[in-house]
Amino acid sequence: MSRSLLVKVTAGSEDAERCNQAFTVSAAAVAVGAEVSLWLTGEAAWFAVPGKAEEFDLPLATPLADLRDIVLAGGRITLCTQCAERRGITEADVVTGITIAGAARFAEEALGDGVQALVY
Repeated sequence: MSRSLLVKVTAGSEDAERCNQAFTVSAAAVAVGAEVSLWLTGEAAWFAVPGKAEEFDLPLATPLADLRDIVLAGGRITLCTQCAERRGITEADVVTGITIAGAARFAEEALGDGVQALVY
């Protein structure tokens, strides 16, 4: 697969279907061999913290923690720096494999050759 997928999820449990869609699309893209970068912003920032994805519940949906783990196994997940700071989340607080980075890194990824960006 020659294109990369960059997904930014801005919603958390307050908009469960939108949030779940971002994780589902990201995991599906990993499954078909795409290079995937999933960014957690806004209320989705909480899903970088151990146990939070496990608490997420959406009937008839694949568990969010399973989707997160698929993305981590074959792609990358980044937590927005400002979103983390506003919520008191530090590098020590996040699931292993999730990094914290800012807007400059997001812009760099979004402007890469062959990148398809989606925002949920």
